[in-house]
Amino acid sequence: MTMIEDLFSLRGRSALVTGGSSGIGAAMAEAIAGAGARTVLLARREGPLREAVARITEAGGEAHAVSADIGDRAELARAAEEAVGLVGEIDILVNCAAVMYRPHLDEHTVEQWDSQFAADVDAPFLLGQRFAPKMAERGWGRIINVGSQQSISAFGNSGGYGAAKAALAGLTRSQAEAWSARGVCVNTIIPGFVLTPLTEQTARDEQRVAALAARHMVNRNGVPDDFRGAAVFLASEAARFVTGQILFVDGGFSVH
Repeated sequence: MTMIEDLFSLRGRSALVTGGSSGIGAAMAEAIAGAGARTVLLARREGPLREAVARITEAGGEAHAVSADIGDRAELARAAEEAVGLVGEIDILVNCAAVMYRPHLDEHTVEQWDSQFAADVDAPFLLGQRFAPKMAERGWGRIINVGSQQSISAFGNSGGYGAAKAALAGLTRSQAEAWSARGVCVNTIIPGFVLTPLTEQTARDEQRVAALAARHMVNRNGVPDDFRGAAVFLASEAARFVTGQILFVDGGFSVH
């Protein structure tokens, strides 16, 4: 047990998880807090935030909520400082919050494009700029960016979102190059098709959902709990030699 704790315990660490009120972000926040990190959940909706914090605290973890629109730079900066005020400087940053629109590219508006890039690329960049240099000064840090199948291929008729998630994978490599030599490991997780509020529109089509499940080698679609282990691994000492990578947590979707 001592070896396992040395590898995976997050006691004494502080974490910020964007999109931590629901879906994959909530599951990752629960796992990171369960491993011992003082955890701040950042999302827009206060009701789901309170519920997510309650689940963590009832399970014995430490969690706090900060409400903000990450696509608004002033709100994001305010939220970052509020998080630091709650748990101290951040050691583990998880960028899971995202905005996604699904029009055909013929109908894709500039406003939709800007909204997606603000939340899906700019916010991870800005939070990285705020926290990673200080992580590097302390000699230890973790950034986990949550990508998409569209980080590597076209999928699902959502071109602006796909472009943003491809950019996020590139940002991961740049962040890893900048800070890994000083102890900050930066990686991207790519899910398969996961049943979350973000995919609710697609999930209404039962035939499509069944076809997507069949494409996964494990013969089912993903659920948020599938990301708990990957989150703790990438946030922990066990991942100290893993950086600049794309980790596919997708049930074999990307290779089938």
